[in-house]
Amino acid sequence: MLKINSITKTFNKNTVNEKVAVRELSLTLKDGDFVTVIGGNGAGKSTLLNSIAGVYPVDQGQISIDGTDVGRLPEYKRAKFIGRVFQDPMMGTAACMGIEENLALALRRGQRRGLAWGIKKVEREEYRDLLSTLGLGLEDRMTSKVGLLSGGQRQALTLLMATLKKPKLLLLDEHTAALDPKTAEKVLQLTDTIIERDKLTTLMITHNMKDAIAHGNRLIMMYDGRIVVDLAGQEKEKLTVEELLKMFSLASGSDEADDKLLLS
Repeated sequence: MLKINSITKTFNKNTVNEKVAVRELSLTLKDGDFVTVIGGNGAGKSTLLNSIAGVYPVDQGQISIDGTDVGRLPEYKRAKFIGRVFQDPMMGTAACMGIEENLALALRRGQRRGLAWGIKKVEREEYRDLLSTLGLGLEDRMTSKVGLLSGGQRQALTLLMATLKKPKLLLLDEHTAALDPKTAEKVLQLTDTIIERDKLTTLMITHNMKDAIAHGNRLIMMYDGRIVVDLAGQEKEKLTVEELLKMFSLASGSDEADDKLLLS
């Protein structure tokens, strides 16, 4: 479903601030894979997701989604293949519009727009049913402005919007990092439910080692723009946080793991 062949991305090339964020990275995801991505600060995790989404054009290499070469497509044209949830709960939704209006925008992504009623009655009932699955009471507040929602409610809604049209690839960029632990757990449970239900191919960045181990069927660790650990199956199931820390120290050539990685 996703095939990345030897991509490289360098920022501020040929200057004193030159930074190679991704180095000749290759990665293949099969249909239905749920891959967690972990690594220290500056490892290239977010650059990888942004390169896939088209935010950053890569310097070299190829990216294809479901057999389609998307490497030269701009971000808005890749959107028909990709669903995305950001770290910041304020992104991914239109704050000044209602909940049902945001869902209507998500449903019409990639379609031609015309002069017609914005939301039909049958759609409104569909949205109500979808929102009720969240267990947050949003089905009774469909006309409320999204900007009035809490961070957790907003992330849950963004996740629903990102998966409404069952994307070929779902990208989750630390989508629970800005939430309190209890809310983050609720959003992660919802994430697991939607991915399992719709069999979505997913890449999820996290700084939390326990979450990286507990979720998905495959785990990759990045360091210095490369993939240094790739575990799946029983190897991943039996993995402990201590073993993952040892792998990070071995890959980085340092006895001190990244502070944020340890704190998580």
